[in-house]
Amino acid sequence: MQPPSTVGQLVALVLFLLPGLTYQFLRERLRGPVAGEAQLGERILRAITASVALDGLYVLVAGPVLVEAWRKAERSGPSALALEHPRMIGLWALVLFLGAPAAAAAAVSYRERRRARSAYRPVPTAWDYAFGTRADSGPRFVRARLKDGTWIGGWFGTRSYASGYPQDADLYLQSSYRMGPDGSFGPRVESTDGIYLRMADVDVVELVKSPERNPQ
Repeated sequence: MQPPSTVGQLVALVLFLLPGLTYQFLRERLRGPVAGEAQLGERILRAITASVALDGLYVLVAGPVLVEAWRKAERSGPSALALEHPRMIGLWALVLFLGAPAAAAAAVSYRERRRARSAYRPVPTAWDYAFGTRADSGPRFVRARLKDGTWIGGWFGTRSYASGYPQDADLYLQSSYRMGPDGSFGPRVESTDGIYLRMADVDVVELVKSPERNPQ
């Protein structure tokens, strides 16, 4: 397959591919990933199919106008047409490449959401949800049980940090607390400046608003 060698061929390629790419991107954002589109080739094929459908719709709705604009571009050149009617070109570009694909993606996604039994949330992992996007997300106590059975706990506050997708899950707690063998919180560790947890070493993590204190 040869790359486009003229401005007209480049414009035709953009007109053929860009509407479907816009539609596919917005569909994935609104609906979320699905198993049938895990491969890049399948996503590109769906984008091309959407472009064919949208281009066909453009021809049915505004065929004469588009043909006349194309003939003018061939006679005087695309740059001359853009200089002569810059606002019209910009408006058509917004409608054909962004507006119509976005409206189609929103309409199809809305129809599918009404029929679906579950809702899609754009949060990639439960870890990101717990430490970043929950409505009541904020400072709290955190305790974790390591894979060897040892309990570690601390305070997740404004100076703490939790990694986000796609990085490996880890956690920095700004202060450390002594923990009982049953996971109960003891006194704050003196001179603590935080504790680092790598989730690969952790079996269970629990978020605690008001922990029970270890009597020891």
